[in-house]
Amino acid sequence: MYQHRKEFDESGVDIIAVSFENIESATEYLRDTSVEWPIVLDEQKALYRYFGMGEAGFWDIWGYRTWLAYFKEILRGRRPRKGGDGNINQRGGDVLIDPAGVISLHHIGRGPGDRPEIQALLQVINHQN
Repeated sequence: MYQHRKEFDESGVDIIAVSFENIESATEYLRDTSVEWPIVLDEQKALYRYFGMGEAGFWDIWGYRTWLAYFKEILRGRRPRKGGDGNINQRGGDVLIDPAGVISLHHIGRGPGDRPEIQALLQVINHQN
């Protein structure tokens, strides 16, 4: 997603990442990735629960998409990271909320490599504008 930040900036979208990690792990993530958008720490996982992002099963975590995502990270010179609380089973996801507060996309990832395609996100955003 970060590689497409110019497209998101041009669409007027504000991106906020939510992490269940502690401040030290989140700071390390920002340093390692050079990501510039804000990160909200949700160590109690209230937002994860609210959006239905519970724990994933073994094959969700260790399936093909995960290995592909890890391989891409390694090719970019980054090492795959484990969550700060050690819970590698925590699902992630993507939520698009329009300026009126309406959820226009709610994707719960099956595992670390399961994210909507960038073009699909941009299409939803462009339909909002």
